[in-house]
Amino acid sequence: MDIRCALPDALLSGLSDFVAARIGLHFPQERWRDLERGLVAATPELGQPDAESCVRWLLSAALTRSHIEILASHLTIGETYFFREKKGLEILETRIVPELLHSWRDGKRHLRIWSAGCCTGEEPYSIAMLLDRLIPDQTAWTITLLATDINPRFLRKAAEGVYGEWSFRETPEWIRTRYFKRRKDGRFELSAHIRRKVTFSYLNLADDVYPSLLNNTHAMDVIFCRNVLMYFTAQRAKNVARNFHRSLAEDGWLIVNPTETSAALFPLFTPVEFPGAVLYRKTKDNAPAYAAIGYQTPALQPDLSPAETVQLLAPAERQPEPPEQAATMAPGDTRPHGQDDREALSLRARTCANQGRLGEAIAWCEQAIAADKMNPARHYLLAAIQQEQGQADAAAQSLNRALYLDSGFVLAHFALGNLRLSQGRHREAERHFTNALAALRAHPHDEILPESEGLTAGRFVEIVTSALASLPRAVAAGT
Repeated sequence: MDIRCALPDALLSGLSDFVAARIGLHFPQERWRDLERGLVAATPELGQPDAESCVRWLLSAALTRSHIEILASHLTIGETYFFREKKGLEILETRIVPELLHSWRDGKRHLRIWSAGCCTGEEPYSIAMLLDRLIPDQTAWTITLLATDINPRFLRKAAEGVYGEWSFRETPEWIRTRYFKRRKDGRFELSAHIRRKVTFSYLNLADDVYPSLLNNTHAMDVIFCRNVLMYFTAQRAKNVARNFHRSLAEDGWLIVNPTETSAALFPLFTPVEFPGAVLYRKTKDNAPAYAAIGYQTPALQPDLSPAETVQLLAPAERQPEPPEQAATMAPGDTRPHGQDDREALSLRARTCANQGRLGEAIAWCEQAIAADKMNPARHYLLAAIQQEQGQADAAAQSLNRALYLDSGFVLAHFALGNLRLSQGRHREAERHFTNALAALRAHPHDEILPESEGLTAGRFVEIVTSALASLPRAVAAGT
C-alpha cells in the first residue's frame, strides 16, 4: 500500500480548517506540507487505504476521541530531552522555588507545578529532579507535580521512565549518574522515587475544562507550557493562556518557550524579564511584579543546598489572599440549613479550593456534609480537597463513602482510579477506570454528568478510555 502522494491544495485547505476547528492546531498554507506529512503518517493507523481517502473520511465521518488523538500525535513533535531550555529551569531553581520556600516557612507548605504538554516526560522529570535537590526532605511539604498531554502513547512512555541516549544530549553527566540506572538493553531507567513524584494524566488543552478540581489543574504555583502554544491558532492560544491565568494561584508563574513570548497572547499576565528569558506572572491588577533585569541566574549545580538558594535573594513575603466579601455564614455555623444554603456551602468550599485556600475549603466542606450527610457529591468534593492536601488515605475513604451512597457515581470511580495511578498502583487504577466506564453505560451520550463541570457522558467515556490507554502496557494487557 503506497500512501505517499501529493494532496490537492483544496483538500489540504479543508484539512487545515478541520484540524484548527477540532484540535486547535494551526497549519497556514506555508506549513501545508508539514500537515501532509503528518496526515500520511497517520493514515495507516486510522485504517484508511491512502492519504486522499483519509482526508475525505476525516472531513465527513463522525470521529471518536481516539481518531482525534491519533491525528494529533502525528501533527505535533514528540521529541524532547532532559533539562531542555535551561533558562526557565534555572529561574525556577534560583528564584521561584526559593521564594516559595521562604514565603511558606511558617505555615502548611504546598507547592504545585504543572507541565502542560509534557510529551514523553523529560520536562516534568527534570523538574522533579530539581525539586529533589532543592527540597531533599519533602515530608513537610505537599508537592503536586502534574504532567498532562493529549497523546496516550507519550503518557505510557513517560510513566515507564525508560530513556535512550538521545534524551540526555544536553544533560550534565551527574544527573544521569545520580538518578538513572543503565539497563541491559543500553537504555536508562529513572529512579523510582523520582517517577513517583510525577502524576501523568490525559488533557486536551484546546478542548478540556481547566482549571478544575476534577483534573487537578487549579491553584498552580507554576505552569510550564513550552513548545505547545505555537501549534495553536491565535484565538485558541489566547483561550489557553486565559485558562492558564485562571489555573494559577495569585503570584503564580507561567513559563513558555522564548519564541512564544507575546504581549498580545498574555495580556492578563505581568511580564518579568530575566537575563535571557521573559516569564509571565499572575499579579493583582497586572501590576509590575518586581524588577528582575540584571539578576544573574547561576548555572545548574549539583551541590546547591536549599539554604544557599534561599540566601540568593530576599523576596518579599507572600501577600495573604484578599478577604472575601462578608458572607451570611461562616465555617462552624450550626444553624439549620435549607437546600440553597447547603449548595452555597459546597460552592464556597469549591471556591476556596480553587484558590488554594485548602484549610477554609475543608471547613466549608465538612459543614456541607454535616448539613447533607447522604449527598455523595459532598464526600466527593471533600476527597478532592483531601487529596490536594496530600491525605491520600483520607481521600480514598471519602470516595468510598461517596460510592457507598451512590455506586454509580462515575466521577468517584474515576477519581479513585487517578488516586491509585498517582500512587503507582496500576492494577487498582485499571479496576476503578473500568468501573467508571461500566457506570457510564447508564448515562445517555449527551447527558451532562453531575459534578463534572459541564462534561457530557460521551466526552467522559473518551477521557476514561484515554486514561486506560495511558497505563503501562503490561497492566493494560492484564499480565
